[in-house]
Amino acid sequence: MKKTYTIIAALILLVLVLGLLAVGLPRSHLSPDGSSATPKPTETPQPTNSPVPSVLPSSTPTASSDSPIMYTYSIIATYPHDISAFTEGLVYDNGVLYESTGEVSSLRCVDLASGSVLKLFELPNQYFGEGLALVNNSLIQLTWQNHIAFIYDKDTFDLIGNFSYPTEGWGLTYDGTRLIMSDGSSNLYFLDPVTFQRIGQISIHDGKNPVTNINELEYVNGDIYANIWLQQKIAIINPQNGQIKGWIDLSGIYQSNYSDAVLNGIAYDSATGRLFVTGKYWPYLYQIQIKPIS
Repeated sequence: MKKTYTIIAALILLVLVLGLLAVGLPRSHLSPDGSSATPKPTETPQPTNSPVPSVLPSSTPTASSDSPIMYTYSIIATYPHDISAFTEGLVYDNGVLYESTGEVSSLRCVDLASGSVLKLFELPNQYFGEGLALVNNSLIQLTWQNHIAFIYDKDTFDLIGNFSYPTEGWGLTYDGTRLIMSDGSSNLYFLDPVTFQRIGQISIHDGKNPVTNINELEYVNGDIYANIWLQQKIAIINPQNGQIKGWIDLSGIYQSNYSDAVLNGIAYDSATGRLFVTGKYWPYLYQIQIKPIS
């Protein structure tokens, strides 16, 4: 009996020791062949073949001193662009670009990848095409000094209406609630997208200095991006107070000996965060990515 008790006690002691060892040892994972493998840290799956976002995921911050943040750029992709297009307005929607041109004024639907013009409507000679915005299924195109905007069916380019305004027409965009319009001054005007009546305006300023020659516009993540005529940079504007929140320096992106071939044309793909820019008579359209200059 004593021997039996001794054996039982030894077995109990052995079980306890093995249990303590098991608790103290790190757990291991088994590989498919049954061998022990060191666990790997959790990794976030990366998307494949997805477009590279070009802008910040939320509206651009403002420096605490209220001085604009300076941004530089890198080119993510380059696409062909009709060198005869005097670009005045640019909109991206569902894989294509809608473009308003001046000089030989037109409204165009353009294939992004090839630059081919898929659909074209030429304005009568007395009209000079300017800014362009997409509101639901309608395209709205400003004219320069005719004080009239044309409204088209997006799919057919049929003319379905028009409205007038007292200033020149330069740039146009839509924030989902209001049309935002520039006239080359330091002002931006807000229009009701149904009645087209002016419902507000702001004055654009960099610190205390007014910013003039505001041209083509694009609404991006809660901010207004604006070309400044004859300058190789884009202003990022706070739509609440008109303050310049940032400047995107696009120096060197494309050089031309022709004085009218200036930067003008911003389009934003809100689904993927891609930002596109081009210019008047430019042979290329660029997808760019912006980053603050440290």
